[in-house]
Amino acid sequence: MIEEKTWGEKDKQYLWHPFTQMQDWVAGDPLIVAEGKGARLIDIEGREYFDGVSSLWVNVHGHRHPRIDQAVSSQLGRIAHSTMLGLTHVPAIRLAERLVSLAPEGLSRVFYSDSGSEAVEIALKMAFQYWRLKGRGSKSRFLALRNAYHGDTLGAVSVGGIDLFHSLFRPLLFDAMHAPSPYCYRCSLSKERESCRLACADVLEKLLGAHRYEIAAMIMEPLVQGASGMIVAPSGYLKRVREMCDRHEVLLITDEVATGFGRTGRMFASEHEGISPDILALAKGLTGGYLPLAATITTERIYEAFLGEFEEMKTFFHGHSYTGNPLACASAIANLEVFEAERTLEHVRKAAVFLHREMESFHRLRHVGDIRQCGLMVGIELVLKRDT
Repeated sequence: MIEEKTWGEKDKQYLWHPFTQMQDWVAGDPLIVAEGKGARLIDIEGREYFDGVSSLWVNVHGHRHPRIDQAVSSQLGRIAHSTMLGLTHVPAIRLAERLVSLAPEGLSRVFYSDSGSEAVEIALKMAFQYWRLKGRGSKSRFLALRNAYHGDTLGAVSVGGIDLFHSLFRPLLFDAMHAPSPYCYRCSLSKERESCRLACADVLEKLLGAHRYEIAAMIMEPLVQGASGMIVAPSGYLKRVREMCDRHEVLLITDEVATGFGRTGRMFASEHEGISPDILALAKGLTGGYLPLAATITTERIYEAFLGEFEEMKTFFHGHSYTGNPLACASAIANLEVFEAERTLEHVRKAAVFLHREMESFHRLRHVGDIRQCGLMVGIELVLKRDT
């Protein structure tokens, strides 16, 4: 009799995991999740663990939240999926209305997709086509920050700036421009945080000025560059970027896939400095960690540039099979309702104060060089020698 393989053995036989060196993986003993409850994961042996990464930053209110569970179950009793190509449905409409009411001022049109990378890809394509439709086809390049991470599809990787993830694919990418990151602890301009007067923004301004007739849009993670080490921009930097983009007629895309939905203490990070982007990319916490859903939200000005007779070919030819999936939209609506009912943002701000106080003790550790925080987004930078 042939003995049945364990789940772990079957995983090693059939699966390929993301961002994982599989040679290391197959040598180990995989943790196999069976259930989730609140902030905990439960494996197939019944052991419990804290979900310390919120299932990769997507689970906002905890696993099996009754309100979101009920919303998905109720929607499942109606319909699980219907295409949005030539049709629409109530959950997509309701969610779009809610997102527009919450988004920074001036954002009024919601385009759905399935992941943060796709939300960014859509934003780039919208910006590129917008300038073509306005008769300014020379504006076809993109400006991003060094150390940026915007996802793993080719357009998103093109505007990324982390060589560990991106260098191998360089021959496949389009050529984007990159400005210095506002990384005060390791300033690429050799300035001091207290006296630099946002010198990195001055460099950015020069790039925008020199290439204003080429640059379609600047894309950035507002306030916090996440994957690069929680690099927190100094106060005033984001507002100045908005002003510079306006001055040089460059669209501003804010990638709030990681910073959105409360992680900085506001619903969206751009609220901290009172700015509105031309295009906003959202994902991760949008459904509260239940189903894949992303949104790219833009202004009426950009939307109207795509209007015309079909034969004019102004249509935005982009879409996904599961665009605006009703189950995902239902979970997102419930997620936003929980934000309001449980006053989630207030709790985040209180927790951030507590966290800041508790982290003070880390400064005494000799290998801690810098601690950066914005709300509940924190980076503790470890160094060999603090003085150097």
